[in-house]
Amino acid sequence: MKGLLRKMSVFQNPIEPPHIVKGWIDNKQNNGSGIEIPIFYPGTGKQVSVLIEDSEEDVNKAVLSARKTFEKSSWRRLSVEKRIEILESCRKLILDNIEELARLECLGTGLILREIKGFHIHRAAYNFRFFAQYISQAHGERYDNTEGYITLVNREPAGVVGLIAPWNAPLALATMKIASAIAFGNCAILKPSEQTPFSLIKLASLLQDVLPEGVLNLVNGRGPITGSSLVSHPGVDRISFTGGTVTGRKVMMDAGKQLTPCTMELGGKSANIIFASADYQRAIDGALIGIFSNNGQQCLAGSRILIEEKIFDQFVEEFVERTKKIVVGDPLNDETEIGPIASKQHMERILSFVEKAEEDGDKLLVGGKRHSEENNGYFIEPTAVLAKSNNSRTCQEEIFGPFASFISFSSEEEAINIANDTEYGLVSYIWSDHLPTIMRISEEMRSGVVWVNTPMMRELRAPFGGYHNSGVGREGGYSCEQFYTEEKTISIPKAPLNLKKFGK
Repeated sequence: MKGLLRKMSVFQNPIEPPHIVKGWIDNKQNNGSGIEIPIFYPGTGKQVSVLIEDSEEDVNKAVLSARKTFEKSSWRRLSVEKRIEILESCRKLILDNIEELARLECLGTGLILREIKGFHIHRAAYNFRFFAQYISQAHGERYDNTEGYITLVNREPAGVVGLIAPWNAPLALATMKIASAIAFGNCAILKPSEQTPFSLIKLASLLQDVLPEGVLNLVNGRGPITGSSLVSHPGVDRISFTGGTVTGRKVMMDAGKQLTPCTMELGGKSANIIFASADYQRAIDGALIGIFSNNGQQCLAGSRILIEEKIFDQFVEEFVERTKKIVVGDPLNDETEIGPIASKQHMERILSFVEKAEEDGDKLLVGGKRHSEENNGYFIEPTAVLAKSNNSRTCQEEIFGPFASFISFSSEEEAINIANDTEYGLVSYIWSDHLPTIMRISEEMRSGVVWVNTPMMRELRAPFGGYHNSGVGREGGYSCEQFYTEEKTISIPKAPLNLKKFGK
């Protein structure tokens, strides 16, 4: 792995962060009443700020603010035209502040700056445009099937929604929740990860310029304190959570005490199935993108790479050689392909799977170590192992890092059995230029999304979510409309009824 980490003169912070991170309630900063939590820049391992945790009292204050706006103001009754105008203004604010938002995102996550600017920020802005366009076509329903009656079905905003965003792509994923929630007239309370709050704090402060008071509040803190207070609050009508499966179960348990509906986008251990009939070079490129993009930290990662026997040895050899040449380093540098892991704790967890792999009889092919020659940042070598079987822990547990496992298969049936032998079911990848193979395999995959001959992509009109332990519910245009609204049925007789006269 010599030369993997390019020599940099000095690793510097992408931007000067706020010295103290606070939440937003009622369009102003809230002085949280909880403990102080240190925040570190993954590129250097140095503390760069401190976050003031919001207590149960602070969360209650945010919920009451949102509830007051929802019940007492005109927000939920705004015309579609006015709501579209607001959503487009949110989009413009994001695009007008690309540089600062991108550098704050980099500071919190360690993601590569050019990729944040090139994708994450534009996706965040597009989320608002998409839902502006979606609600412009929204409609109700009318039924005339029952003689003598007209029945109308309207959708009304659900109320106050709690939005819990993950640490791996805060802007892109949180804005999907914010845009869809407010597009349908709800008031929202956002809780970022306490590890990566910078970009979402800035976003919340920007959006206060166009959103009425109380429409978007933000609270900070750890899941067991701030998060639990939010999801168990009786004044919250919906919970949207993106994060790990273990935490997701706890969120649903807390929300279930109030019968609060939830959507859960949880973990994944996605199969990336590569057939000999695939475009070979494109499949190599796609497999590398699928596991190493976003610093390897994404639930969509194609972390189990299943390769047909006849091309297995060649494919693995070329994959490993390409992996050795990946540039790991400063996320501000234009040559960098993988930046630091988001936290020291998570870096150590990823590296612990090297030992687990050896214990299970897997063979380490490349990587598996921490980089330490430059600084104290959370850098690791991109890693791949040859799995003894699909029962290995590297094939069954979500590692959530730049860590791939290779498995060989000899038939379509075997590939299907291996791919579906997992507690997860978020996405699947299929690489083949043989249409009958594509159709058979895609129909057999037990996952919410199947991507054919492409790395990850999102069609926001289509539902996105997983089977099994990968989640509950879906996100996307119509799916979000269903989740963030209540259906109301109104039946009206076409003419006065001749009613039975009790007691006369």
